[in-house]
Amino acid sequence: MMRPLQDIRVLDFSTLLPGPFATLMLAEAGARVIKVERPGSGDEMRSYAPKLGENSTNFHLLNAGKESIAIDLKAADAFERLRPLIRQTDVVVEQFRPGVMDRLGFGYEALCAVNPRLIYCAITGWGQSGPKSAVAAHDLNYMAEAGLLGLSRGSDGAPVVPPVLIADLAAGALPAVVNILLALRRRDQTGEGAYLDIAMGENLLPLAYWGLGNGFATGDWPGGGDALVTGGSPRYQIYRTGDGRYLAAAPIEDRFWNNFCELIGLAPELRRADADPETVKRVVAGIIASRTADTWLVVFKGYDVCCSIVVSLEEAVADPHFAARGLFVQKVVTDERSIPAIPGPVAACFRGELNRSAPLLGAQTETLLSKERV
Repeated sequence: MMRPLQDIRVLDFSTLLPGPFATLMLAEAGARVIKVERPGSGDEMRSYAPKLGENSTNFHLLNAGKESIAIDLKAADAFERLRPLIRQTDVVVEQFRPGVMDRLGFGYEALCAVNPRLIYCAITGWGQSGPKSAVAAHDLNYMAEAGLLGLSRGSDGAPVVPPVLIADLAAGALPAVVNILLALRRRDQTGEGAYLDIAMGENLLPLAYWGLGNGFATGDWPGGGDALVTGGSPRYQIYRTGDGRYLAAAPIEDRFWNNFCELIGLAPELRRADADPETVKRVVAGIIASRTADTWLVVFKGYDVCCSIVVSLEEAVADPHFAARGLFVQKVVTDERSIPAIPGPVAACFRGELNRSAPLLGAQTETLLSKERV
């Protein structure tokens, strides 16, 4: 099977999550990804818990199917040793703070002089310029300063810690892959390389497009828990069931809302669009609390109501639907055991072998950086 990126070579200087997740997607689409790691310790993610063999489970999941070379980038001969690889590389990915790669001698200008067709992707929190460009931060900080954390409020009004690393993945890794693919497409047409400045903090803003639209168009900026999709409407709400579980109810459109109201027996005057939302939420909450989660599943079965019972991650991966879709067929394999690989988002038709392994630290150093090759 032809894999879309099987003729593409990627030199990956990144560690931890955003860059490695981006290059994992490239590897799954057929690219040859070579990790450049620190001798001795390598990618910090190798040391995380829990372990799967010598390295962390996270490292195996994020780096399966890649290769590894170990080299000290501060060494006097580092650039010359890497020069042949740079010359043959299509894409470089790095996520150091702005200026670090330049100080190491591996900035865009230095690499472009060796390989003008190179696509250089730099992933940072706040971008290569601007007042915050050198500020240290993590996912929670980007969410806070991009305004998204303020849209998510608990029952006490305080912001809620997100359950997933949205900035790293949705605002870092995914935009990196999209722009790398766009740059490759343009290079096919023009022969030109590109420098990609991927800023996670600013890439969070499109995820709140509806809030931006409201604010820019009307001056009515959403707060925490007062908008349609943040808890302000009875049509997009989480209700507690009689047995202490939770119903995720999202019957936003009228056809779904009418079905929902009919099935739970909501009074006609509370179904109207002009009904007080707080009153409706309170009454609906009381109705949902009167029956168990399983009872509501029976009541809603066969009807379009956009309602689901909140399940654990463990319950979710056991869902027969995911099994029918073959979501966990691919495996990450170590000497001791195997576990399911990260399921997607690269389409199954583009992915290669079913079993893949993460590289040992520096496993390909000798073959890729040998003096004979240089």
